[in-house]
Amino acid sequence: MNQQHDVATTAVVENDVSVGRVLRSPALLTRECLAGVITALALIPEVISFSVIAGVDPKVSLVASVVLCLTLSLLGGRPAMVTAAAGSVALVIGPMVHVHGVAYILPAVVMAGIIQILFGVTGMSRAMRYIPRSVMIGFVNALGVLIFFAQVPHVWGQSPLVWALFTVTLAIVLLLPRVLKSVPSPLVAIVVVTAVALAMGYRVPTVGDEGPMSAGLPDFTALTVPLNWQTLSIVWPTALSVAFVGLMESLLTAKLVDDLTDTPSSKRRESWGLGIGNILAGFYGGIAGCAMIGQTIVNVELGKARSRVSTVAAALVLLLLVTGLSHIMAQIPMVVLAGIMMIVAVKTVNWHSLQPATLKRMPWSETLVMLLTVGITVLTSNLALGVLAGVVVAMMLFARRVAHVIHAERTLSEDGQSVRYDVRGPLFFASSNDLFEHFDYAHDPKSVTIDLTHAQIWDASTVAALDGIEYRYQRHGASVTIEGLDMRSSDFHRRLSGNLS
Repeated sequence: MNQQHDVATTAVVENDVSVGRVLRSPALLTRECLAGVITALALIPEVISFSVIAGVDPKVSLVASVVLCLTLSLLGGRPAMVTAAAGSVALVIGPMVHVHGVAYILPAVVMAGIIQILFGVTGMSRAMRYIPRSVMIGFVNALGVLIFFAQVPHVWGQSPLVWALFTVTLAIVLLLPRVLKSVPSPLVAIVVVTAVALAMGYRVPTVGDEGPMSAGLPDFTALTVPLNWQTLSIVWPTALSVAFVGLMESLLTAKLVDDLTDTPSSKRRESWGLGIGNILAGFYGGIAGCAMIGQTIVNVELGKARSRVSTVAAALVLLLLVTGLSHIMAQIPMVVLAGIMMIVAVKTVNWHSLQPATLKRMPWSETLVMLLTVGITVLTSNLALGVLAGVVVAMMLFARRVAHVIHAERTLSEDGQSVRYDVRGPLFFASSNDLFEHFDYAHDPKSVTIDLTHAQIWDASTVAALDGIEYRYQRHGASVTIEGLDMRSSDFHRRLSGNLS
């Protein structure tokens, strides 16, 4: 999001709102519940389409999404964040289902949930702090691109009536808030466009066309595969991928909502809460889930939701639609949901990061990482893969940059019998090779002192480099003294020196 939009949002909506305060305020409660309604409606077509990708009954995935959304509303670490059966997870779990069948979904999803709980309990979710800002911006921009182009088939190439309904949707969502702020404009758009389509009597693509919408609840799923090593060998690679992809998307989304609302979230709680939610969803036969970024932005930005009440409302409305009002839900035109999600996509992109002036000011390495994250994410439709690639390249560029900032100042004694090197800069694997080049082995006197007061030893590569420097001097008959090490570096050097070759 750009900064101007953030300022406008925070100026209108109070961000830090407790559940208790919402329940005591009719105005806040109405706002949160209406946000939940539009969020539930926005969830339906995506969950159905993701179910088709994974080879799962859409109704099962919808009910599993209710379980996930309700569980994370109560246990999750980020209020107002929407969790449901997700496309990124469907892409991961789909190949296993197509090869081995739906019977393996339950053990795979339960195992993924257990892994996510372990991530949360052990605090490994704190690794989110190592994701650079350039990767986060690339993630957000790629997300906007994916959301936008996923809606294009529902509009492009359709009838003139669909285009007319699309125009009405955009007009209501964008213009209504200027005159009416008490009701979410997306909800008004859904009601008006659906009513117009039904009144005109013309056939337009609807939610019901995306998959079967039978009423009622599915039964719990029983484990039908044996619990043995063969089953484990089939499900564990998928479970690990599902756990990683789901956690990454959820934690990145939590960070995004943190920035939008200027409020903190508990990444640790989100991790184990997601694990519990996936275990429960697995027993309904549904694919695992994670944060739904587009629907979260619908909830937070368009619905102005700020508390857990909104996602509880979304879960209950989705449950009502799936079990009792499926015939009404099936008649909602897809074009109105596509129009809403396109607006969400445009609002998601960080346009400031793409302005020529910004690109000119930013270091080329930051721009490269951002564009790489966007490119890989869009090409693979896999947010986790794009983020992982961005982080790896960012780390490599950072290592390359800091590897060349070490400096060694050479001072020869007045009598010429000794020499002192004052080394400054970070000493680690990327800079250790450069360290060799700062010493004059052939011409230095027999007594050499290396002062590391202004440097630190960070890894075994540096210890090996210092050993190599000492060995080269010994070949020329010189002795080396290393001094100025802090306590940690001294202990590290003492334990490893002479034991690495």
